Amino acid sequence: MWQAGNPSQTLQRTPYIGFASSSSSVLKRRSTPNFICVCKMGGVEKITETFFISHGTPRMSIDETIPARHFLEEWQEKVYSKRPRSILVITAHWETVVPTVNAINHSDLIYDFGGFPARMYQLKYLAPGAPDLAKRLQELLAASGFECAVDRKRGLDHGSWVPLMLMYPEANIPVCQLSVQPRLDGIHHYNLGKALAPLKAEGVLIIGSGSAVHPANNTPGCLDGVAPWAAEFDYWLEEALTAGRYEDVNNYTTKAPNWKTAHPWPEHFYPLHVAVGAAGENSKAELIHRSWDHGTLGYASYKFTSS
Repeated sequence: MWQAGNPSQTLQRTPYIGFASSSSSVLKRRSTPNFICVCKMGGVEKITETFFISHGTPRMSIDETIPARHFLEEWQEKVYSKRPRSILVITAHWETVVPTVNAINHSDLIYDFGGFPARMYQLKYLAPGAPDLAKRLQELLAASGFECAVDRKRGLDHGSWVPLMLMYPEANIPVCQLSVQPRLDGIHHYNLGKALAPLKAEGVLIIGSGSAVHPANNTPGCLDGVAPWAAEFDYWLEEALTAGRYEDVNNYTTKAPNWKTAHPWPEHFYPLHVAVGAAGENSKAELIHRSWDHGTLGYASYKFTSS
């Protein structure tokens, strides 16, 4: 339970409950390898892209039938071939009143889900923490007028470690997490991203980890393809992003069709706003993956290239 007077306290929500089974439907689209643009700057590789990744179900950590798993396993080969100095993950599974970073030396895992096979709770991802990056985040957010709290105990939740164990199985790149603020709006998170933009020039890979479409757990699945309401929202999002209508995305509750079903709670959408803000208002968006679970849980993922 959240209590006033403790701005860094994590907001409590029921842990992610798994489906009894997993079925996937993929919308095919022609794709080519997407290589990130990296420039040398004072000995540090300047990254010009940010990413939004739909991490979907925690079952992706063990289920080879989920198409998004293969997309993430091919990350270094087809999406991002360079090694970042460190990784910042804005995770949907850490909800706080004010922006909060974890400043730890070693990344313990949080198994913040229930109803899954026992072996998932034995998985490990021993990436180093990034306390220096956490300090830098504090500086940047303070300079932009944001209050920022620090958590010196919190490990990686599954919004971070599940995709990262597939993208970077070597677990040798320092990782820092940043929380989302579900009581605030998309504009807040977009501006949060803008404040973090200088990190790209310092070799930090910024990844928003959420879900493009994330309905309530009790939403009926679609056995025949993709639910129409989900497809309509998902394609609205793609069109708005690739057309550069970031203001529409920031104000999605007045612009997007079926938004309340696609995101009954906003925490899985807000990491996208941070990734867009960090890329910049003139950045170019590209859809780099799309697939579905049960025809309702959307795995669309995007690359944002700064101008």
